[in-house]
Amino acid sequence: MTRDELPRLFCSVSLLTNFEDVCDYLDWEVGVHGIRIEFINEKGSKRTATYLPEVAKEQGWDHIQTIDSLLRKGGYKAPITNEFRKTIKLTRYHGIL
Repeated sequence: MTRDELPRLFCSVSLLTNFEDVCDYLDWEVGVHGIRIEFINEKGSKRTATYLPEVAKEQGWDHIQTIDSLLRKGGYKAPITNEFRKTIKLTRYHGIL
């Protein structure tokens, strides 16, 4: 970050509430729920990643694009298959700005 960028910085705080574990990785609503995923990577390590509720909507992503982006964010490097997506543990939540 440079001094010239300071005037354009924006800071916000989100209160994350109503965490719910769900059985299906597609059981959440874009723009409504934040999601946290937990998965086992190709090396056998447990990994996690999360997006706040506004991320998928701002990016114009659907459920699959969001999940795949989160897997990459969490460090998953192997090809992503539908079978692998079904192994993800997903927690959905609400965020209040």
